[in-house]
Amino acid sequence: MPTLRDIHFDDLPAVQALNEAAVPAVNSLAMAPLQWLWEHAIYRRAAVDATGEVGGFLLGLGPGLAYASPNYRWFSARYPDFVYVDRIVVGAAWRNLGLGTQLYADIWQLAVHRGAVLACEVNLEPANPGSLRFHAKFGFRSVGEQRTEGGTKRVTLLVREPPATSE
Repeated sequence: MPTLRDIHFDDLPAVQALNEAAVPAVNSLAMAPLQWLWEHAIYRRAAVDATGEVGGFLLGLGPGLAYASPNYRWFSARYPDFVYVDRIVVGAAWRNLGLGTQLYADIWQLAVHRGAVLACEVNLEPANPGSLRFHAKFGFRSVGEQRTEGGTKRVTLLVREPPATSE
């Protein structure tokens, strides 16, 4: 069973290869922007096997970055603190092992620790019904929609609220 660990700098070529194999479910990403994301991420974890092979990853960002993503900017304008799932990829050979759930459960712990919402978007056009089901099952709710990429995509913006704290 794969385990989670921090993404190391030396993992970036494997992370980029996984990312590119997942296009168009995620946007293509050259090495320089990937390195920027890795450097600025508050969450950067990989699923690895016993040999260290990277089979999946999740990159999460906190607020306050000069990041051009329209979805990240949408959350920045509305939430003082959040943990934004910028991208999650699980390689084809690693699917159906529960890695997406494991990565989301792990980043959720960071959001809870911060008392912040966990935020992401899912495509409505082109539709991604599997991702919508996954996020609904994980407790996300839609808080908005927007068109991106010159109107070619429509996304739903989702959050999962941290548990209320008793005072």
